[in-house]
Amino acid sequence: MSTQTVDLVDYDEAVARFDPVLGIEVHVELGTRTKMFDAAPQTFGEEPNTAVTPVSLGLPGALPVVNGTAVEYAIRIGLALNCQIAERCRFARKNYFYPDVPKNFQTSQYDEPIAFDGWIDVELEDGSTFRVEIERAHMEEDAGKNTHVGGSTGRIHGAEYSLVDYNRAGIPLVEIVTRPITGAGARVPEVARAYVQTLRDIFRTLGVSEARMERGNVRADVNLSLRPTPESPLGTRTETKNVNSFRSVERAVRYEVSRQAAVLDAGGTIVQETRHWHEDTGSTTPGRVKSDAEDYRYFPEPDLVPIAPDRAWVEEIRAALPELPAARRRRLQGEWGYADAEMRDVVNAGAIELIEATIAAGASPAAARKWWMGELARTAKQQEVELAELPITPTQIGELQALVDAGRINDKLARQVLEGVLAGEGGPEQVVVARGLEVVSDDGPLLEAIDAALAGQPDIAAKIRSGNLGPVGAIIGAVMKATRGQADAGRVRELVLERVAQG
Repeated sequence: MSTQTVDLVDYDEAVARFDPVLGIEVHVELGTRTKMFDAAPQTFGEEPNTAVTPVSLGLPGALPVVNGTAVEYAIRIGLALNCQIAERCRFARKNYFYPDVPKNFQTSQYDEPIAFDGWIDVELEDGSTFRVEIERAHMEEDAGKNTHVGGSTGRIHGAEYSLVDYNRAGIPLVEIVTRPITGAGARVPEVARAYVQTLRDIFRTLGVSEARMERGNVRADVNLSLRPTPESPLGTRTETKNVNSFRSVERAVRYEVSRQAAVLDAGGTIVQETRHWHEDTGSTTPGRVKSDAEDYRYFPEPDLVPIAPDRAWVEEIRAALPELPAARRRRLQGEWGYADAEMRDVVNAGAIELIEATIAAGASPAAARKWWMGELARTAKQQEVELAELPITPTQIGELQALVDAGRINDKLARQVLEGVLAGEGGPEQVVVARGLEVVSDDGPLLEAIDAALAGQPDIAAKIRSGNLGPVGAIIGAVMKATRGQADAGRVRELVLERVAQG
């Protein structure tokens, strides 16, 4: 039934009638200099099959050696996820045939992971938190990369031939496996996205990986099942493989909820299988029937000795952990004086680092938030890009605010300067000079414009002389128009009242 085309059930209707249960396996490539079990360098974008050794290629007689830095990075991750660190663990052989695994087995950890029994609190968009329990975090090696040539899908079906690049084979990974995530209800897609995003932020903070999802440094396998009620036994799950963006994680969960509800409504059964995510259509398609652990015939890796992390070393790593993202957000909110809703908007916009750098460039916290969450956020939304992708830097925002603070431009002119910087006309100072946007600070030209405005509107001048200051705004507006917005409105008001008082 899983391979049949079904009409999707509306998402809201599906979660009203079924209880979704989530499970996520996140793989993170560790940013070590060399691979997990040999001295081949980690590379990206190099010529195929140039970053390999006999171990990477699984040649007979080639013996692995564990990368000590990878073990340290795995412990860092485990500690950051509140896991227990094993006093003794070992590697195992996970046996299966894939052309991108030249040994015909993957060296992984099975019954003795390096980290286990952890948890992490993830913050949702409304500021609430949701606790995700971690079953295990274990070390393993990545596979190579298959490229299927010919055909229309880029997959092996319909391809004319396939190429294999072993540069990635053997790169160290940590796989983090959750326990079943229950109780999320209709918010299950949001919880999935927030969890993966939280892990990505932790990886970067720990310095264990570049964690660039577009490069596959972080990949998520999304498991989902439905059951009639929260009290019912767990349903049969599907595993959507290698989802590599936050948005796709969220969309994949929503799709599987709607699809599985449709299958069950039609009287079908869910097949335990892997599924492929299609970004273009926002849908999943069947892959292969999902194997259980016994199908992989795990047995201890005979060529590697067990790992027994010294307890003192583990505590040294714990003591050296950097401030984690959630604690950092709380600290920065206090330092910046943002209200909860303001900080939540900053977090949801991915603007924390941008604002922090803008403040470091000299802007006040209020000014930094005003620019990034105002004009720039609107521009990013219009262009459908992330804030950080806009062609402007925090340093330039700091320079822009410095021009405002110095009185050389006002807020209205600053928006024109911002427009020029985004258009590639140079930095704020260059745009001010090139466009002639500096505030008119000489009273002479201002008085000329004021006299012209008063002469052109004698009735308003008379009202002001009689003590009615309401119409002053009309004169100020005329002066601002005459000076192309380059006058200081406060100074114009002072001069208008002086002029009227003089008769």
